Amino acid sequence: MTGKISLVGAGPGDPELLTLKALRAIENADAVVYDRLVSNAVLALIPHGCPRFFAGKSCKEKAMTQEEINELLIMLAREGKHAVRLKGGDPLLFGRGGEEALELAKHHINFEIIPGITSAQGCAAYAGIPLTHRGLATGVRFLTGHRVTAEDIDNPLDLNWQSLADPDTTLVVYMGLANLGVIAEKLTGHGLSATTPAAAIAHGTTPKQQVILSTLKDLEAAVAKAKLEPPTLVVIGKVAALAGELRWFTPHDAENTTDYQQVVTKL
Repeated sequence: MTGKISLVGAGPGDPELLTLKALRAIENADAVVYDRLVSNAVLALIPHGCPRFFAGKSCKEKAMTQEEINELLIMLAREGKHAVRLKGGDPLLFGRGGEEALELAKHHINFEIIPGITSAQGCAAYAGIPLTHRGLATGVRFLTGHRVTAEDIDNPLDLNWQSLADPDTTLVVYMGLANLGVIAEKLTGHGLSATTPAAAIAHGTTPKQQVILSTLKDLEAAVAKAKLEPPTLVVIGKVAALAGELRWFTPHDAENTTDYQQVVTKL
């Protein structure tokens, strides 16, 4: 028997940001393999009794190695199951979805890719930050804040800082909380103004959302003072200053909405 693997983007956290196709795949799954950044509200949509496999990873620990995840997906498909590989945000944006799809293709496993709203799009929108804006930003770039070698704390981030230090481009940094100081130092060292507006968004789109607005040079200290924890997304660029005027999402109100409570009570 040959099953199917659906690589599904779970979005940034708010369950109402799931696409209809993603929701349908979850509701019809025979098994779900999910990551650490998939919110509890989204997990609550998995059918009762459906087997769940936690495959979460962080800088410090891994529930499964990538090789073990690949093997699990192949095994589930060969058992004839329709398994959903559930990833926070979009599976193809810093989600290693492309690597898993290549492995499935290599073993002739039937699969599909269901895009999700990216963490960059969702968190920025809920913080009131347009990623592009006429007169402020003509483009946007996504980058990872991880070091090349996690074991070597002295190893600098291997990025093209000269190219990134563009005042007309919005930078969205994934997984950059631990390296905010290095990122600010590198960007300012390559010409980006230290007073460039910057924002850190923790637990974006959820009732736990926190938004810190600052400047590039002061963001690390502001984040430390607020004691932000992962997952935190960083937005650097002139558009971040618009959050003061455009912030519309109130986490406390969201937690008390009927729609959100209906989802969370399934837990």
